[in-house]
Amino acid sequence: MVDNISYPQTITLAMTGASGAAYGIRLLECLLQARRRVYFLISDAARTVVKMELGVELPSGTEALELFLSQRCKAQPGQLRVFGSMDWLAPPASGTGGKIPMIICPASGGVISAIATGASTNLVQRAADVAIKEKRPLIVVPREMPASAIHLENQLKLAQLGATIMPASPGFYQNPRSLDDIIDFVVARILDQLDIPHTLLQQWGQ
Repeated sequence: MVDNISYPQTITLAMTGASGAAYGIRLLECLLQARRRVYFLISDAARTVVKMELGVELPSGTEALELFLSQRCKAQPGQLRVFGSMDWLAPPASGTGGKIPMIICPASGGVISAIATGASTNLVQRAADVAIKEKRPLIVVPREMPASAIHLENQLKLAQLGATIMPASPGFYQNPRSLDDIIDFVVARILDQLDIPHTLLQQWGQ
């Protein structure tokens, strides 16, 4: 795709194999609607979860997936770029790729563990490692529960390194009337962390 449009911000969004695929897909839609350019990364396990939870079988190739998601989420030409798990030339894999915030939603315990120990065996892990060393915003959205001491220690370690840990724990004070409302609560809180305007959730006290 040829990008002839200027976007105010580029964001890396990674989906890994924890339950909660709806959060990641909805977040992707909202980022694109907010006119952000998105670098999208997805693990093989996340593809399986998307099929199980959303009934959507994602195309296997990066180009096919980019086209599929662009059409589904109504992205503008060049607004969405999909990278393979071993694409070491992708911008998020390098410290010279710019101050690009990264979101991992949902984040599996295995991926959190790998990042906390400095592993970089695939692009998701490498991109998170770069975000930490370059002090870029890194938002990690675990959904698995209960959390063992190992999970909590890994999350604490990432928090101490500057990451923002945002468990997918929806609030109910907004009186949700549907599953979509619950999903939107979590997505709205993530968007708030990046100061991205939205209408998903009314601001407190307003």
